[in-house]
Amino acid sequence: MTSRSGFDFTDAMTRLCQDVCHRLEVFQHIAMEQVAVTFAQARTPGIYGVQAKLTPLRFENGSLTTKKRGRTWSVQRVYLGRHEMLYLLTFYLPRFQDNTFREKMITVLHELYHISPKFDGDIRRFGGRYHAHSSSQKEYDRLMDRYVDEYLQMAPPSQLMNFLQVDFQKLRQHHGKIIGRRMPIPKLIPLPQGKASA
Repeated sequence: MTSRSGFDFTDAMTRLCQDVCHRLEVFQHIAMEQVAVTFAQARTPGIYGVQAKLTPLRFENGSLTTKKRGRTWSVQRVYLGRHEMLYLLTFYLPRFQDNTFREKMITVLHELYHISPKFDGDIRRFGGRYHAHSSSQKEYDRLMDRYVDEYLQMAPPSQLMNFLQVDFQKLRQHHGKIIGRRMPIPKLIPLPQGKASA
């Protein structure tokens, strides 16, 4: 979304994600009002490296606490307006924006697919040691490629995706500057011995 102050990347990405979740059945459990879309500065130049990251704000099975090394931990809770967030979805700029349109769409769906089908603040978990991407990340990405095709075949409004058709420099040249929501990754909080989170 463009304003006098620049192009709001996180607002545009939120609108795209809302449409994806509305159209594709596999994502319809996701309520984007509880997913905070943010962006961060990529630490190194170029398109290689982390493009985006989904941060769950609950532990396994949606628990508010977890035990590690004999201690009980909670996670810093995040609110935007009256909604408590269950996930942070962070895109690393300019790296993400400098990929091809298709790679950007695959990345968006890749991160959304990490959200638990229960939408409880936990990630989607697969069996075995590779609980985040199943036993093959290539298979995971091939599945996302198919979901991108499904979405595009539904002819979503082109204005939702126009910002992904250009690289970061062209997007900034056209709109003046890139703005949006920035948030630090929430911290793990050690709880006093014998105390659980409310």
